[in-house]
Amino acid sequence: MAKGAVISMLLVLFMALAAVSEAQVHYGPRRFARGHRRPADPDAPTHLRFYFHDTVSGKSPSAVRLAGPVDPSSRTFFGMVNVMDDPLTEGPEAGSAAVGRAQGLYMATDQAQLGFLQAMNLVLTSGPYNGSSLAVLGRNCPLSDVREMPVVGGTGAFRFARGYAQARTHWLDFSTGDATVEYDVYVMH
Repeated sequence: MAKGAVISMLLVLFMALAAVSEAQVHYGPRRFARGHRRPADPDAPTHLRFYFHDTVSGKSPSAVRLAGPVDPSSRTFFGMVNVMDDPLTEGPEAGSAAVGRAQGLYMATDQAQLGFLQAMNLVLTSGPYNGSSLAVLGRNCPLSDVREMPVVGGTGAFRFARGYAQARTHWLDFSTGDATVEYDVYVMH
């Protein structure tokens, strides 16, 4: 009799586990947020290009320092933390059409060279992906010609996004720290 009760309980447990597993599986086409288009070729990455304007000087900066470097005379700025809400535009000119905002932070985490840990959301505010965002988290060495950072997620049309962003400095003012950076973002979604 005890064997029968154990077998019955195991059978009920296995059926419950199977029901839970089945409930978590979704079959069918990918779903996109209302108003967002499905890529023409779902196996090809979406390529986005825009310009990031990081202004740390003047009366109205788009990035502000929260913590200074451990050693103010250091060339690496190790320990510095900046928070940003930088405009993203179609072209390199500051007056170019706005496409979104880069919101997040960058902190100097390398004691040997200028190297940042950059964590940001690329929030798109116009075009076919208006209302969607991409999350980027990675190493950014601003004095390198090309930097690559991973895209680790997204929202809206970019739910479950994965990919990478390549950054190239378009313009940098060494006296102020202001910069314009070209971003090429390749993302699967």
